[in-house]
Amino acid sequence: MEYGNKDIGVGATRELDLRVSVGALVAVLFNRPGDRRQMLALERTATLRESEGRWDVIVKAKPFGGSARIVDPHMLKDVIGDFHYDSEQSRQENDCRIQLRRSSWPTLKNICREALKETGRPILELSPHRELAEEFEDSLGIPLTPSQYDLKRRGLVIEDIPSATQNMRAPGMPTVRIYYIFEARIDDSALVELMLTNSRRYSERDLHNMAREDSSHGGRGRASALLVLDLDDTKYLYTSIPLERRSETVRFGEHQLHGNVPAVLSEIDHPKYQRYGS
Repeated sequence: MEYGNKDIGVGATRELDLRVSVGALVAVLFNRPGDRRQMLALERTATLRESEGRWDVIVKAKPFGGSARIVDPHMLKDVIGDFHYDSEQSRQENDCRIQLRRSSWPTLKNICREALKETGRPILELSPHRELAEEFEDSLGIPLTPSQYDLKRRGLVIEDIPSATQNMRAPGMPTVRIYYIFEARIDDSALVELMLTNSRRYSERDLHNMAREDSSHGGRGRASALLVLDLDDTKYLYTSIPLERRSETVRFGEHQLHGNVPAVLSEIDHPKYQRYGS
């Protein structure tokens, strides 16, 4: 798709010093065969990274989803003023990972809230179908098609307090975040069995080794699998954690859960989140 964005710059400046990440997160849910317990599927990723002069593999589980796409960069610029993409990769993919003036942040929040009403010409592409297909193929070896799940939009979460991002496109940049929250319910019994098998099959150590092997063969040093958790147990874990720690990486057995997992758990209070219904 040609977006015509080559005249929009890349990177932070003295004025464009606030990074904004707008994306979609999906609670992938299904009922476990036998007892019908409600389960939550997460994407478990292993990434080889350099930190303080040494290389290590970080394994974390997070909700499925990814960045929103900017449909018309110049329309967005007309509304919020000048902005840059946070990286050349974001510009190439037209991801809504951008640098803007802090004074433009309230306007962008309003645009994103208005997008819930689905009126007028969209500035952002919000559908998570493409991300779900790609991430399921990475983790499970097969793409997820829209016919295999029932998708519902559940609302919007705004993380209004800047925090340093760990994203390698702009490491350390003060970032605020907007998440469109979706629910994808899977009733395909064969797919459910594949998901459960995949989650049980791969340990954190397996993914750690797979990421290193990928790097040794010229890849990006990444590996993916699913992590299936009991939904009620996951909610209980977060209710047992002090509010101020719910945005941190949390351990669930041998697994590490990314700080954005609570965003798809609508019943969980979070001091950094403002929730808006669809």
